[in-house]
Amino acid sequence: MADNNTLNITNSLEYECVEPIKKINDQADVNEWVNTEAFRRLMKFIELSNESVINRKISDPCLVSEFVQRIINMLDTMLSWIDEIPPLPTPQRFGNKAFRTWIARLEENSVKLHQDMLPEHLHGTIVELVAYFNGGFGNSTRIDYGSGHELSFVAWLCCLSLIGVIKQEDYTAVILKIFTKYLDLVRRLQRVYMLEPAGSHGVWGLDDHQFLSYYWGSAQLKDHPNLKPKSILSEDFVNMYAGEYIYFGCIKYIHEVKKGPFHEHSPLLHDISEVQYWAKVNSGLLKMYIADVLKKFPIVQHFLFGSLLPFKAANQGG
Repeated sequence: MADNNTLNITNSLEYECVEPIKKINDQADVNEWVNTEAFRRLMKFIELSNESVINRKISDPCLVSEFVQRIINMLDTMLSWIDEIPPLPTPQRFGNKAFRTWIARLEENSVKLHQDMLPEHLHGTIVELVAYFNGGFGNSTRIDYGSGHELSFVAWLCCLSLIGVIKQEDYTAVILKIFTKYLDLVRRLQRVYMLEPAGSHGVWGLDDHQFLSYYWGSAQLKDHPNLKPKSILSEDFVNMYAGEYIYFGCIKYIHEVKKGPFHEHSPLLHDISEVQYWAKVNSGLLKMYIADVLKKFPIVQHFLFGSLLPFKAANQGG
């Protein structure tokens, strides 16, 4: 799918931004969605991002543009809100209602955060951007978080690429700096406010919350001389490499939040560890992402479509 080196949209596309809306209301719409321009653009962004981190550690030097730094600062600001909005002393296992206060603060500040981040001539895009951004951190009604929210955040990053503020040379930093900061933030939200897993397949899902972190994380490890897929079964390796490799960071987080044997609470990840090569894990995870997230009605029914990610038949030439 990633047949070009760039998304190339700003040069060839004239658009007037609109507030994105729901378009997927039944399985027939899901079947249509996988042939849309939105799907094509999103997949190209996801795959180009994957290529940008092959064999790259989190600590490896990479270009951090002023704009990328602004996004990192924005996420740091949102992390600080968690300290200012402590969880309510409620006895429930899931769903601390203080999360609704945190989301309300996000929604109140989102437009201003984007105005401060973007050059003025792009302020007209904010109406689309905030819809994806605000949907990237969990649902305040259900007090949950899952791969659909991760998808919304990645759609926001894709839109920033489409309007030209994230450039091809930024993609490595987008994953290794911005996306890792995003993971820090959503994991903190999950733990502090006891967010319920959204759309979880239970033990038969890849992960209660994330998916793309494994896809991009496996690309980082593609030709690693020592670390193999089975290395995740060693807790020592996991602890040693969690700070350098997103995939290992995900496994470490699972060990922190789940009890019992790994093969019992995470059988799919355990099965994947039997694959011999990271390249096969990487390509397999992309197929699984399309099948288990992008083609699943309960997840994509919440996805929104505007002018940057339009629900129209894909332009096969672009």
